[in-house]
Amino acid sequence: MRVLLAFDKFKGCLSAPQACDLAVRALRGLHRDWQLDACPLTDGGEGFAEILSASVNGQRLRVDATGPRGGLLAATIGLIPPRQVPSSVRPWLDFPDLALESSRPLAVIEMAAASGLALLPPELQDPWQATTYGTGQLIRAAAESGAIGILLGVGGSATNDLGLGALAALGLEFRDAVGGRIRPPAPVNWHRVESIEGELFSSIPPICIACDVTNPLLGPDGAAAVYGPQKGLRPGDLPQMEALMERMARMLGGYCRKSPTLAAAPGMGAAGGLPFGLVAGARARLAPGFELVSAWLDLRARIAAADLVLTGEGCFDATSLSGKGPGAVATQARALGKMVHVFAGRLAEGVACDGCQLHAITPPGLSFAQAKEEAPWLLARSIQAAF
Repeated sequence: MRVLLAFDKFKGCLSAPQACDLAVRALRGLHRDWQLDACPLTDGGEGFAEILSASVNGQRLRVDATGPRGGLLAATIGLIPPRQVPSSVRPWLDFPDLALESSRPLAVIEMAAASGLALLPPELQDPWQATTYGTGQLIRAAAESGAIGILLGVGGSATNDLGLGALAALGLEFRDAVGGRIRPPAPVNWHRVESIEGELFSSIPPICIACDVTNPLLGPDGAAAVYGPQKGLRPGDLPQMEALMERMARMLGGYCRKSPTLAAAPGMGAAGGLPFGLVAGARARLAPGFELVSAWLDLRARIAAADLVLTGEGCFDATSLSGKGPGAVATQARALGKMVHVFAGRLAEGVACDGCQLHAITPPGLSFAQAKEEAPWLLARSIQAAF
């Protein structure tokens, strides 16, 4: 029996590699003759750099960066020699100098490592105060390391600053009416911004943003309206945040000589508008996140080679079946006639995945705090019970 173990993170409880490792140990204790293929998944958020780098034996660079509410933290960038970059993802990256013989690496960065919501306790989650300055520092560190290009994952953000913090770390200056520098240019300070000056760090290589979100920057489907509440935005603050976002988008677009229509482009509302800032200021471009990750991990071939597929995440709901992550793994596996088991911390009411066995690993009545503490045991126990 060949088994593919393709788990995403159980948010706040287990990373994707941890979940896969637990599944391997649970099955190995029951069926020593089974061939186990562990394939941690990522949606561009936590684990993006680690998972993609580890899958091709890339190197890691430790960088001290500013956190979403200030303070220093240690983040990691993946550095991949071009010859180790999977050929299947090269068409998406399309970096002019990504030649096999180049000695300059491809850098893999996840914004969640410096600007992620998981880095803040609930009482400090506030998009008015959060900044992407640390993400800009990671981009700059990658450039200074000689990176030939940057692949940036933008899931799990704590921010709603249009990427202005990142652009400030890369060289732009935001000034008030008397010329004072505003740093970081977080939304709480936007009412003071009267001008933009400066140029970006000259050695920034091409940036490809892995992103599945298609929301525009503004409006009812925009960054603040859709994602602001989960980052701590109070409902009554939405109109003010939206008005300030529109003002800053116009200011940045004018300074960078970009069309006013850029804000309406799909994906500009991802990660609190970080793609908007990097597209406008650093000529970044977007690529479909899960498709790129799937190709990087050779996921389709690994599903085809398996007899049995195990996947899962913290909460399995309707969004899980929207074409990415465990839902996409389950759908592809079922289309090939594979047996599929989905393990989740919680199954949303009414969720169904045709032909799949669904398992909620959390017993009824168990508090989230206790479930979080017992997550490793709960996942292992559920897998053991199923097999």
